[in-house]
Amino acid sequence: MEIDNLIEVTYISRPNRFTVEFKDNNNRIDIAHLHDPGRLKELLIPETPILIKFIPTYEKTRRKTKYDVIAIENRNNWILLNSSYHNKLVNELIKNKQIQSLESYHIFKSEYSYGNSRLDFLLKNKVDEELYLEVKGCTLVEKHLAKFPDAPTKRGTKHLKELISIKKEDKNSAVIILILNNFAKVFTPNYNTDPEFSLTLKEAYEIGVMIIPFHINIVKRENSLKLLADKILPLKLE
Repeated sequence: MEIDNLIEVTYISRPNRFTVEFKDNNNRIDIAHLHDPGRLKELLIPETPILIKFIPTYEKTRRKTKYDVIAIENRNNWILLNSSYHNKLVNELIKNKQIQSLESYHIFKSEYSYGNSRLDFLLKNKVDEELYLEVKGCTLVEKHLAKFPDAPTKRGTKHLKELISIKKEDKNSAVIILILNNFAKVFTPNYNTDPEFSLTLKEAYEIGVMIIPFHINIVKRENSLKLLADKILPLKLE
């Protein structure tokens, strides 16, 4: 996947959870919408370069900002900060058979309601076996350990519990955790930040829910960002 027409600017501050303030090359100050609700304390450092994208339809949608934040630079690498691309990316990965553990499946339906939750995808294989799939995005990396979540997520825990319930009904279920930071070598749940989510992820794994920490290589090319399929990372649950 490629995200084009990007503008490099300088991050200033985060006035609220979904807004960042930036300055452009002419020192003009403006704001952009931040789709990633995480804490991002290790990334959102003043004077750090970020990539934003102009949204031509902003007036029609009555949004307050003209721009979306797409990515941020960290130690000469770019990290995706826009969760609106997660499902698009997974859709592409599945269609291109780039995730080995899911290569026998195709996407049957997106945004599929199950129980009290709406899961990201319902997949099917050639013999109509179903697989219920949820997608998460991970940006936090400490000492080459990718950690999710970086803020408590009751919604994420709820989704995991639905996947466990599905597996208990002898149906297939999985969660893809997109690793969007090039420094990651191994994935582990973030027990310190959200012990409930982390223990639920461990329970899901033990009962047979597929946990797929899939690393994405992120490469900047002039005014675009390429998101390239890499590999499934080792999973550390202890």
